[in-house]
Amino acid sequence: MSLVESAGPQGERASENLFSGLKNPYLATSEWGWQIDAVGLRITLNKLYDRYQVPLFVVENGLGAIDKFNDQGEIEDDYRIDYLREHIVQMREAMEDGVELMGYTSWGPIDIISVSTSEISKRYGFIYVDIDDNGQGTFN
Repeated sequence: MSLVESAGPQGERASENLFSGLKNPYLATSEWGWQIDAVGLRITLNKLYDRYQVPLFVVENGLGAIDKFNDQGEIEDDYRIDYLREHIVQMREAMEDGVELMGYTSWGPIDIISVSTSEISKRYGFIYVDIDDNGQGTFN
């Protein structure tokens, strides 16, 4: 995610939970108001590599979303696939820019409780875990 600031009149504040800033009208947002900025990842990788000249490793990148079952009992999470693809493409672009990128990990491969919201309905994983925010479910 990324945020912007302005020296002029204040705009709409971004509804995120880690940093404060204005909402960038050119970026999509997650269901929790986090702005999605794959190009910002490339810019950040370039700035960090330029400053420190050490290999970088991207950790804990992913999209929290409410996953819903379709009529066939499947979750079609094309939004998550697109998110990951866009960020991986930008990491590749950063490497073509000259950034030494050692590796990448996404947020947990299975659904985990969100540290920021204490919800499991904010799902991150590629593997769905049958549990709700009240701890009810089969845990399969």
